[in-house]
Amino acid sequence: MLRLNRSSITNEAAAWEAAGVELPQFDYDQVAQNTKEKPQWVHFGAGNIFRGFIANAHQTLLNNKKADTGIIAAESFDFEMIDNVYKPYDNLTLLVLMNASGDFEKKVVNSIVEAITTDKSRTDDHNRLVGAFENPSLQMVSFTITEKGYSLTGPTGQFLGIIEKDIENGLENPIHVMSIITALTYRRYLQGQYPLTLVSMDNCSHNGDKLKSAVLTIAKEWLKKGFVEQGYIAYLEDEGKITFPLSMIDKITPRPSETVKEALLNQGIGDMDVIITTKNTYTAPFVNAEVSEYLVIEDKFTNGRPALEAAGVIFTDRETVNKIETMKVTTCLNPLHTALAVTGCLLGYTLIADEMKDDLLKKLVETIGYKEGLKVVVDPKIINPKEFLDEVLQERFANPFIPDTPQRIATDTSQKVGIRFGETIKSYVQRADLNPTDLVAIPLAIAAWCRYLLGIDDQGKTFAISPDPLADTLQAALQGVSLGDKTSSVRVILSDEAIFGINLYEIGLGEKIENMFHEMLAGNGAVRRTLEKYIS
Repeated sequence: MLRLNRSSITNEAAAWEAAGVELPQFDYDQVAQNTKEKPQWVHFGAGNIFRGFIANAHQTLLNNKKADTGIIAAESFDFEMIDNVYKPYDNLTLLVLMNASGDFEKKVVNSIVEAITTDKSRTDDHNRLVGAFENPSLQMVSFTITEKGYSLTGPTGQFLGIIEKDIENGLENPIHVMSIITALTYRRYLQGQYPLTLVSMDNCSHNGDKLKSAVLTIAKEWLKKGFVEQGYIAYLEDEGKITFPLSMIDKITPRPSETVKEALLNQGIGDMDVIITTKNTYTAPFVNAEVSEYLVIEDKFTNGRPALEAAGVIFTDRETVNKIETMKVTTCLNPLHTALAVTGCLLGYTLIADEMKDDLLKKLVETIGYKEGLKVVVDPKIINPKEFLDEVLQERFANPFIPDTPQRIATDTSQKVGIRFGETIKSYVQRADLNPTDLVAIPLAIAAWCRYLLGIDDQGKTFAISPDPLADTLQAALQGVSLGDKTSSVRVILSDEAIFGINLYEIGLGEKIENMFHEMLAGNGAVRRTLEKYIS
């Protein structure tokens, strides 16, 4: 039985290749030594998207001798990722790319040569992080820490408690990842004001701006308390020294699949158990992912960068990154995902791929994308929106080997509908040749979300809605609403500009969505009947 470790991939290479696994093609020892002496890339957020996409892209450079240093992975949230997933497997990942045809492409990713935590009590880890940031060779610090990782305030606008503590305590013992980054870049400033580029690769709008804002906010608070010099603020704001490019990332890397684990075991690869950490992170020595992937980065680097264009990464200008992100998030992927998420939960689905076998739901998202979205899509030119949408609907969502669930995608929907649906609605308002009241599928998706908030499925059974920061507020607005009701307080939600970016009643859509919502309340099976009425 093969085990994922460096000794095995070196001494049993033939057996790995016989199992259909592609192995790294570079001198690991030399790369590790180079990284130790002149680190160039530190990445925060050691999860699946990093292991299955970003690290794999860098391995392409190493294999083709377009890079000679590896990545230092740093984890700031779930230290068990390092202790249980990285170190026992010599920082290796078995990447399993799953084609819709059922074919698996397998490879060992070995470009992560060091894996550490931000736990200051782990002296070696802390010293390594400081040493990397103080080294002039460091070119890029990247992040996949989720959108929440950049948030410093709560719903009221007040600093989070952890941020207040970090501001009071200063640079010596920061806890929040943004405070840690601010302290580390201050070390770099003191060492020699060396240039550096910090790249958020998280799937959120204007990610680089969010990162810059967070770092500058903490730095300025520390300046008020005398913890940092005024020159440090100027250093962070000097784009000749420090930059925060925008990026757009797109690749589905869901929770590890038991089906994939069993397939690997049948091919003679053992010790692939799925690991659930105490912080509820689902991970494994392998990463299962779709084949499709996009990473577009604003080409704004101050100290050099990896030649990731050789691995398919697109480097372009800020405006184009914005357009690609807008295309994806407001038209060609994210709105469709959200529509499938809330309707899937209502109709009892647990896999996105199974929803795409439902002709009604398939037509719903096709209508949102092709008929309603493409009329106002932002065209970035370097990626064709229609072709991107074709790939999403015909290959990606329909891939039965991607175990992605509507329940996962429904998380934080209140934070998403304003962008995913609201931007298209606003475009219809702004265009003289279009009328928002002509929209059908997008209003249906919004009505379905409101219906989903009741936590009652289309058969009248209760279910737990996915985590959402506004869950309590939204469900309180609908308190007392039940199947069979012909009136409700849903207007409170639909008129909230903070949610949708627009008052839906003022543009003539509120009543339409409200009526659809009440039709979905008519009784068991009413959600499907309402979708059929408007879509079929």
